[in-house]
Amino acid sequence: MNVTHSDTHKVSVIVPICNVERYLDQCLLSIERQTFGNLEVICLNDGSKDGSSAIAHAHAERDARISVVDKPNEGYGATCNRGLDLANGRLRCHRGAG
Repeated sequence: MNVTHSDTHKVSVIVPICNVERYLDQCLLSIERQTFGNLEVICLNDGSKDGSSAIAHAHAERDARISVVDKPNEGYGATCNRGLDLANGRLRCHRGAG
């Protein structure tokens, strides 16, 4: 089912990221393949020291639904809460990359 109506509720997918370059590309590709039109993806890079930030930014460059927030490491809970604060969707979910 491909839902693209403008009156459809926006879905926010929050992706907390910390040193998950091994899994991040596959995670974001699976989200990008979703056909639901009213979707925002918020990637929160929690101070990764590997290539996670570069991978997230590469996906954001080719898919306007994806945004990336680079921030110092604050831990999983604080990162998820920040994502909830930034989310615009009526429906919200978390998607772990690892």
